[in-house]
Amino acid sequence: NTDLNVSSAVELFPQINYLRRTQPAATDAYLSPIIDSYLNKIRNSLKGVSIQVATSAGGMVNSTRYHAKDSLLSGPAGGMIAATRLAERLGLSKIITFDMGGTSTDTARIDGRPQLTYVTKINNYELLNPAFAIETVAAGGGSVCWYDGYTLRVGPHSAGANPGPACYGAGGPLTLTDVNLLLGKLETSQFEIPISPGDAMDALHKLIAEIAHKTDNTLGGREVLIGLERIANEKMAEAIRKISVSQGVNPSEYALLTFGGAGGQHGCQLAQLLGIDRVIIPLEAGLFSAVGIGQAQLSRIATRQVLNRWTECEMEIPTWIQEMKDQLTKELQIEGSTDTELGFCSLFLRFNGQETTLEIPFSPYDSIERFQESYHKLYGYLPQNKSIELESIRLMMQETKDFPAVDALNPIPTPAPLVRKASAPFSGGTSWPIYSRSTFLPGHFASGPCVISESNSTTYVPPGWQFSVKSRGDLFITHTDTAASSDLEQQPQEVDLELFTNRFYAIAEEMGVQLQRTAFSVNVKERLDFSCALLDADAELLVNAPHIPVHLGSLGLCARLVRDKISIGPGDVVITNHPKYGGSHLPDVTLLAGVYTPDGQLIGYVINRAHHAEIGGSRPGSMPPDASSLAEEGVVILPQYLVRHGEPQWEVMHTLFTTGPYPTRMWAENEADMISALSSLRKGQADLLNLAARFGLDSVKYYMGKLKSNAQEQLRLALIPYENKKLCASEFLDDGHRIAVQIEVLSGRIRFDFKNTSQVHPHNLNANLSIIHSAILYVLRILVDKEIPLNDGLMKDVQIILPENTLLNPNFEDDPALCPAVVGGNTEISQRLVDTLLKAFELAACSQGTMNNFLFGNDRLGYYETIGGGAGAGPGFHGRSGVHQHMTNTRITDTEELERRYPVRIIQFGLRSDSGGKGKWHGGEGIIREIEFLEDLDLTLLTQHRYFAPYGLAGGENGKSADHTLIRASGKVEKCPGVCSAHVQKGDRLVIETPGGGGYGDYH
Repeated sequence: NTDLNVSSAVELFPQINYLRRTQPAATDAYLSPIIDSYLNKIRNSLKGVSIQVATSAGGMVNSTRYHAKDSLLSGPAGGMIAATRLAERLGLSKIITFDMGGTSTDTARIDGRPQLTYVTKINNYELLNPAFAIETVAAGGGSVCWYDGYTLRVGPHSAGANPGPACYGAGGPLTLTDVNLLLGKLETSQFEIPISPGDAMDALHKLIAEIAHKTDNTLGGREVLIGLERIANEKMAEAIRKISVSQGVNPSEYALLTFGGAGGQHGCQLAQLLGIDRVIIPLEAGLFSAVGIGQAQLSRIATRQVLNRWTECEMEIPTWIQEMKDQLTKELQIEGSTDTELGFCSLFLRFNGQETTLEIPFSPYDSIERFQESYHKLYGYLPQNKSIELESIRLMMQETKDFPAVDALNPIPTPAPLVRKASAPFSGGTSWPIYSRSTFLPGHFASGPCVISESNSTTYVPPGWQFSVKSRGDLFITHTDTAASSDLEQQPQEVDLELFTNRFYAIAEEMGVQLQRTAFSVNVKERLDFSCALLDADAELLVNAPHIPVHLGSLGLCARLVRDKISIGPGDVVITNHPKYGGSHLPDVTLLAGVYTPDGQLIGYVINRAHHAEIGGSRPGSMPPDASSLAEEGVVILPQYLVRHGEPQWEVMHTLFTTGPYPTRMWAENEADMISALSSLRKGQADLLNLAARFGLDSVKYYMGKLKSNAQEQLRLALIPYENKKLCASEFLDDGHRIAVQIEVLSGRIRFDFKNTSQVHPHNLNANLSIIHSAILYVLRILVDKEIPLNDGLMKDVQIILPENTLLNPNFEDDPALCPAVVGGNTEISQRLVDTLLKAFELAACSQGTMNNFLFGNDRLGYYETIGGGAGAGPGFHGRSGVHQHMTNTRITDTEELERRYPVRIIQFGLRSDSGGKGKWHGGEGIIREIEFLEDLDLTLLTQHRYFAPYGLAGGENGKSADHTLIRASGKVEKCPGVCSAHVQKGDRLVIETPGGGGYGDYH
């Protein structure tokens, strides 16, 4: 009926969507003219109307000033507005929000007011506009539940809206929504489309049958459902914990405000995992974001960049702030506001030389004291002898609105009659009461387990939790009995292996978050040139965060070599960068510590490795291309104690770094990054100890072993197509040195023989066993092609044959003067080695095959970056353009930050057209980067594929090789080799053109 009014049509949307899933062709043909009719009515009714549009920053903007980018995240921002208002009404200042719908789950933190971010990341794109700092942490109720052959998994794939969960009856897979339904956490009469518990049961039985077929282990329906529920909850809880830790926040200090249609089904269980004892479920939980948009205020944000020392601008700040307030007030009045108020006013402060700022509320009295207090809380120390810089001032003005008064958080505990509704749906043998929120009068308490069902959301209250209804109808749930809701119940191994994998992985992830958060240097904090990992008691790599592959594969080997050299007891932290003991090259400084129980039992090790942009050497940046010995490349650290029996050895470190033939030029930055690395290890130690205390040392060690044996078995299966085959490949460095490999697979074991590889390189293109280990582990992980952690289980059936005195296996002594130079072995040989191995397996065409190391500096500064290029294509996929690939995973410094901190100007930075090899699947494009120098500097290039082009495969063309051009201020043009140094003067420009990836397949 096309005469229905708009509100009536909206009420039909759920039924319409159901019909579109089940009868798409007929429904769309019928609906198209109806929808067109409504759109025309809406357009006509809006003519001449002043419209305000919600923004990602939680405000409103008139349509005349609106841009599409302003509202990319306006929906989730609406939830944050409503959450802030509800927190104010309840008298709460610290809230973590958890918004879980059907296809997405978002979380954020409110501390007085929501955090704003000014760089919004969506997929791989960054937008410079203000938005609430909201993190997407999971897929939502549509997350697919599946079995990978070893563990039960939840996500990352989603069933989406079509076909949707199995219970929608459209042939969808088992999802988290189906799990909640079968566990009795949903009440189907409230759904506006037909729900089929039978289809959900069929999907569950199909999963159980798959597990039984692959393992001969028949699991019960309830234990599978509980296991999937727990996997999902722990993943989501860990994601929330991670974003809290990144800001130095303990989530247990906050209340959890849960909304979205599915949020209430998991809120209490998530809170328990996070140590939170208060959960709030708003009355309009399923519509909360829409409610928040209705509460949004017309607002404008202004920023003034200052970039000056605090002592030089302090007196002018109040004047600048008043000018900004006056300007925004005028703009808001033009847009229709009659009364305005200050939303916030923040100062962005940092220590001189640091990139990252802290946002501090402006105070005319104690802004600096607040900054220092926040800095110390966040980083654990205060830099000495560094001035404080005001980076910018930012404030918001908004129209004035009145909001409801504060609700008391202490309802009167008067008993209320509980009205039992229908029994729960099939729940694997468990049922509990189902109530409507309207059953309860304000101030009355009741306890779980039960389900509270509404028209737009469902809340599950587990055992050990008590709830009351506030005066507006919001639920306030508190944790009362830990024993009643213990999470230590025994699970099937298929569940526990996934849970422990996630728990181990979370430890490494949070170590990385801690390291980045507390780091001082651009190289660690911004370029992310660091790695963190967890090792077992045998010092074998167990799990790692997704950091730098060339680091990660060598960390276990490094730990074992160091452990053989020096004892590591409780309270000890060992430091090294020596290639004889598994160091990759001197700028990569490794810290290692054991994790011991209170009674002295070794659980495992925590380890990290961070690249120091300056650690001495004959040239700034510590990567001299003409070095012939390790001693010329900088400070060499034999394995020694950074901390001994809990006592830091900073005086020893200071002497080591600042004396000798080639001392560091930036000791303060070295020290700050080592402090950050120490804090990262302490975080990992505490988390692993907590895990052992919670689940028992035996369980932790058992699943450490299972994780490695799983990887070993997965590799055995992946090698079956290569059984009884010999694979050969060779590749040449630009100077003619050769890397050669023969690979043989026999009875599930694989052997890599590097005979016919060139002798030791006369300069720095030499690797060591840790680099070989990293490259092989990386390629084997690609072969497995399943979601498993990179760990040393993949190396159990691997044999490596390395002839002596080759560029892959030089002789190393403790004395650095007797060792070959290695700095390019880590960056360039690792990449070229991966090229060679992938060529042997014919997995993909050659990528750019270099890290494109570019360095410049002088006696007072040093800068280092790696530059992306083209990735190689492969069967069924094109190569990506302008990316780091294979053994590196760093970022490049933002142009604005580079130009602000260093005497250079970026003239050009973009993709290098037509540099990728053609093919049925084409190679990725390289990068062109042009830099102008604003003062005299020394520069270094350390690259490959300047002479030999990246190879194509299966008929695909090669990618273009690199090209480097130095254009002097005088106009003289000089071509640079791939490995070189040069002195540049003001006005000189360097044009770096990186290689493209090879193509795959005949394209003719």
